[in-house]
Amino acid sequence: MALEKELETFKSKLPEWKGSEGKFALIHGTDVVNTFTSYEDAIKEGYARFKLEPFLVKQIQAIEQVQFVTRFVAPTRVPTV
Repeated sequence: MALEKELETFKSKLPEWKGSEGKFALIHGTDVVNTFTSYEDAIKEGYARFKLEPFLVKQIQAIEQVQFVTRFVAPTRVPTV
C-alpha cells in the first residue's frame, strides 16, 4: 500500500504532537522531517527535498474527520444552451 510506512509513523508520533494540533507534518518513510503552519509550505518542502519520491503531508488533529465519498451518485445533466 502506498505511504503505509508514513501513515504508521504519523500514528505513532501523534501523542507527542499534542501542542502542534492544526500544523502539518511532513513525513518521508519513517522520518518526520518537520511540522509546518501551512499545507503549502509542507508540500513545497516535500517536493524540494524528495522530488518525485513518495512523502506524506498530513494535518495533526486529535480527532480525525471521516470523509465519505461515493461513486454511486447519479450523474447530473449539464444544460445545453
